[in-house]
Amino acid sequence: MRLVLFAYHDIGCRAIETLLALKQDIACVFTHEDDPGENLWFGSVQELARKKNIPVHTPPSPNTPEWVEQIKKLNPDAIFSFYYRQLIKDEILSIPPKGAYNLHGSLLPRYRGRAPVNWVIVNGEKETGLTLHHMVKRADAGDIVAQKSVPISDDDTALTLYHKLVPVVETILRETVPLIESGRAPRIAQDESKAALVRGRKPEDGLINWTSTAQQIYNLVRAVTHPYPGAFTFYQGKKLLVWKCSKTAGKGTPGTILSADPLTVACGENAVILETVQPEHGAESSGKIWCSQNKIKTGSRLGG
Repeated sequence: MRLVLFAYHDIGCRAIETLLALKQDIACVFTHEDDPGENLWFGSVQELARKKNIPVHTPPSPNTPEWVEQIKKLNPDAIFSFYYRQLIKDEILSIPPKGAYNLHGSLLPRYRGRAPVNWVIVNGEKETGLTLHHMVKRADAGDIVAQKSVPISDDDTALTLYHKLVPVVETILRETVPLIESGRAPRIAQDESKAALVRGRKPEDGLINWTSTAQQIYNLVRAVTHPYPGAFTFYQGKKLLVWKCSKTAGKGTPGTILSADPLTVACGENAVILETVQPEHGAESSGKIWCSQNKIKTGSRLGG
């Protein structure tokens, strides 16, 4: 098939490599210019496309009349979107005779929208996966072609979970590309009664609410730890990032430091040990060292 791709991130890179291995004709790739303010821990679709001699474009929007016309002239049989961050307008989706497909990072219809890998950990889910679906006007709402699930362990972070998902891209494409090519791609309607839309996450969403349970705080920390902006609290008005913690027994007013060695903080239910912390303008250290350096005593409070 002749394809036009919209792709970004490691998911996009693995998709390109898989489609080339399947002898697909990639006419061009649309991707994003990297944001200099973003922590770029993932592979570059732009660099990969150039290495593979695939024409690559990075317009602020592909939905302008000029780009729509350019895509029409390419006569793609199918269009795919892999972790591309913009909605693609109907005028483009209607071009390819074999359809337009998006690969989404959750088990649809749950976790439509942004940052699904982070959200499933925040919410303590035990599994997630990838869904290939027909693209429609509404984000992540089209009929499902295929889904593959992966387990979420209690010690997964968003990064380790993301790494579990990347190989699944190849599995899904190897199974579905022949079906799409032959016009036999499944169309399984999503159950709208189970649909859930999540918004994008911002750094300020990492604020720890100490009235939450130890499990909820533990989930938040591992959902936004490196390479994401991190969970945080405050001590005497100064921001303190929490990069790693663990759950433990404990009881006290939420936010109260129950022990300085190890640094143990009371939650709404049980407590957490803050294993790795970082003052906003300082270096990472163990919670124990931070307490020692700042002469933190039992009974002090975090929060604000």
